[in-house]
Amino acid sequence: MKAFARLLERLAFTPARNAKLTILSHYFQTTPDPDRGYALAVLTGTLDLRQVSPSLLKRLVSERVDEQLFRLSYDFVGDLAETIALIWPTDAEARAEEVSLSQAVTVLRETGKLALPGVIADLLDRLTPPERLALLKLATGNLRIGVSARLTHTALAMGTSRSSEEIEEIWHGQAAPFLPLFTWLAGGASPAVALAPFRPVMLATPITPEELAPLDPAAHVAEWKWDGIRVQAVAEGGLRKLYTRAGEEIGTAFPDIIEAMTFEGAVDGELLIRRGEEIAPFGDLQKRLGRKSISRTMLQSHPAALMLYDILTWEGEDLRPLPLSARRARLESAQFDSPRIGLSPLLPFETWEELTRIRAEPHSPVIEGVMIKRLDTPYIAGRPRGPWFKWKRDPMVIDAVLLYAQSGHGKRSGFYSDFTFGLWEGEELIPVGKAYFGFTDEELRELDRFVRKNTVQRFGPVRQLAPNLVVEVAFEGLNVSQRHRSGIAMRFPRISRIRTDKPASEADRLETLKAMLRS
Repeated sequence: MKAFARLLERLAFTPARNAKLTILSHYFQTTPDPDRGYALAVLTGTLDLRQVSPSLLKRLVSERVDEQLFRLSYDFVGDLAETIALIWPTDAEARAEEVSLSQAVTVLRETGKLALPGVIADLLDRLTPPERLALLKLATGNLRIGVSARLTHTALAMGTSRSSEEIEEIWHGQAAPFLPLFTWLAGGASPAVALAPFRPVMLATPITPEELAPLDPAAHVAEWKWDGIRVQAVAEGGLRKLYTRAGEEIGTAFPDIIEAMTFEGAVDGELLIRRGEEIAPFGDLQKRLGRKSISRTMLQSHPAALMLYDILTWEGEDLRPLPLSARRARLESAQFDSPRIGLSPLLPFETWEELTRIRAEPHSPVIEGVMIKRLDTPYIAGRPRGPWFKWKRDPMVIDAVLLYAQSGHGKRSGFYSDFTFGLWEGEELIPVGKAYFGFTDEELRELDRFVRKNTVQRFGPVRQLAPNLVVEVAFEGLNVSQRHRSGIAMRFPRISRIRTDKPASEADRLETLKAMLRS
């Protein structure tokens, strides 16, 4: 666990991308099997382990540490795993034998529920504080180290004759500890490839009107940016699979889409809930995401649909090397035998001014903006700068009052960085959302100071605040929500500005937010 713990620690406190790549590459090249394979699975989110609950960990630490001491420590640190790793009593005799990552994985995988608490306690006795933290992060699935699967694949390719794109092409079908994959990276035989595989997706970069101006409108096409989730529908060799943009298979939650995939190929598009010609808000789609099975009632009330905008393979032919203009023509000529599958229409424009007007007046409130794509580019995995752009609509903004705060995790542990904010309804402030980002490091320190000076009541790790500070909150959209007291759920809220110039009494009212929803 020592090397794995050191890896997580270095990654968590290394912000630069290239430095993270160097750290990862060195780890993969110097760590023996099967430890490096299990670390790869952890970093890419593909390791399936028995999850250890926070209540179990709190029960364990209460048997070893004074309850008041633990409460005060947890209150200060703000992260359960980190608190336990630091406060757990050291047993010098128990630490005689080093625990490997593969041993820890085996224990978490194979230990039964009744025996698990004792086994976890035994492991914590045998580990150093950094190793304990790594174990607890592993056991709880709470890794926040700023590493994506694609970054990990890039690091994996460094120092080998393979590219990250080649790794991603064969990634699905591989499993921890990835021994055939590492053999292939070293120059050996190619590992088995999954049937109906996921192909690495092409992503867009944001663009501003100023950056758009020098580009040639005639060399581009545009379409709506739909407020669903990006998916890849693959029907090949008798198999039908539906993947998210990260490669997670979600077909069990959308059997109506799987049934409609009667074609032979792989297509790229947006998964939505559509009733007739009306596209439903993202909140309706959320009700189906993550489910292992869907009731007949849900299938009827929340019918899924695919809005396609690209084609990757068709009837055994790989179309990704073709320019977008040719792929679009093939997509338009392809036969889809279900009303659940349609094409995302292209928007008619000749100048950027025309597209600006179209973007400002979408025909549906669920549209997030426009996508702009260059006609002459092939389908390239990753996020190359230039071929695809996303031009999102301007965010909605309200002025809200901070109500509650909680400590952050990882690099933010010790700072109050998770905030609940509210709007006025009559003489009462009603919570309307939570925000965890949007502010700078200096603003984080300013917010933390405010919390510490203006706490009026404590509820475990949560602080109730004197309603004195107004913050500007930006968000991408609104949905009706029965789970929220306000009746509204915000999409991607973030604190965009601290309004020390504005008294709390002048913050926005809940009716303002409801009016935004109606409009």
